[in-house]
Amino acid sequence: MKVRLIKMQTIIDYIEVNKQAKTGFDIWLNRVKLADWSNLNDLKATFHSTDQIKGTNRIIFDIGGNKYRMICSYIVGRKNFHLYINWIGTHAEYTKLCNSNKQYSIDNY
Repeated sequence: MKVRLIKMQTIIDYIEVNKQAKTGFDIWLNRVKLADWSNLNDLKATFHSTDQIKGTNRIIFDIGGNKYRMICSYIVGRKNFHLYINWIGTHAEYTKLCNSNKQYSIDNY
């Protein structure tokens, strides 16, 4: 199934403010454009370092050599694999988010 990214503008906006992140996100976006996923295992075959937040439909992507993190929710539909961007930040910001236990509920976008 094709991947439907909701909402790509979030990545574009993040890159505008954090220009050094562009290369990492461009690589990530190109891989997603070519992806054909039917389940979470397919996603993990594309992005080996992706982790699922236990007990949720949220996954964490390492972007740009682990300099950035992105939390996405996913839903496997009948025709598409939907990725919803919940949060983007640096690895250090992600660590703070986890230390405050907000990775389960944050939805900035």
